[in-house]
Amino acid sequence: MVEVLKTGLYDTIQDIGRFGVQKYGIPFSGVMDLQSATISNTVLGNSISDSILEITMTGPKLLFHCDIEIALAGADLSPKINSKTIKMNTRIHVTKNDILTFGKRNYGSRAYLAVKGGFQTEYYMNSYSMYGTLTKQSKLIKGDQLLISEVSDAYENINASIKIDKTHFNVSEIKVFKGMEFNCLSKIEQNTLLSTKFTISKDSNRMAYHVNETLENTIEPIITSLVLPGTVQLTPSGKLMILMRDCQTTGGYPRILQVSEAAINHLSQKGFGEKFRLKCID
Repeated sequence: MVEVLKTGLYDTIQDIGRFGVQKYGIPFSGVMDLQSATISNTVLGNSISDSILEITMTGPKLLFHCDIEIALAGADLSPKINSKTIKMNTRIHVTKNDILTFGKRNYGSRAYLAVKGGFQTEYYMNSYSMYGTLTKQSKLIKGDQLLISEVSDAYENINASIKIDKTHFNVSEIKVFKGMEFNCLSKIEQNTLLSTKFTISKDSNRMAYHVNETLENTIEPIITSLVLPGTVQLTPSGKLMILMRDCQTTGGYPRILQVSEAAINHLSQKGFGEKFRLKCID
């Protein structure tokens, strides 16, 4: 069991998402940065679908009530076990009563804590992913006691680690495809869209990333249609909304672009105020 002594900014249990239920209006959810989450599970020999803890910007304080193997990937938030710095992307053995803390953010916005065998928390509609109105909790709170498998194999592959490419965390161009309504924009509007440097708004969250800049919008609203994580909508006020993992399943704003799967991962590691451009690869 892992006890939450103190929460971070926004800590949730996630897996690769909730599939096959979008016809009921239920979002996919799942980890924001699938690449980093996969690394943390892979280091431990877990399945990539095992549930993990997604940590946003500032980390929690966690007490381990048993021996277990853990791995951290994604954002470097200066993790420590009992005040001793530990490595990212490396298999770590923790023992009963060890305490995991986090400090200064060195790069990235979302870190992923995997435990051997995954977290065994609420499983609902084929997923461990927390989502507001669907699961009992939308995020961790102080005092939570997270069940784990308590499977430890500390003497196998104890030095296992993965060397990562840190450019994953500072990509300046987000790759996109043309959306269903892209050609409804004038040529001037298309050029402006793909040449503007956008800034991530503080209003961004797991549902959608917003940007501070506005564009001229001459497109009429569309009949409510399907959307996916990565769909870029243009609102009547000229704001861009880039839908993320907890997004709704339908929407009535024009879908002018679609962010690639890899680019969703890149975008997930950007914080408020960071800038990026959109690069069309279609």
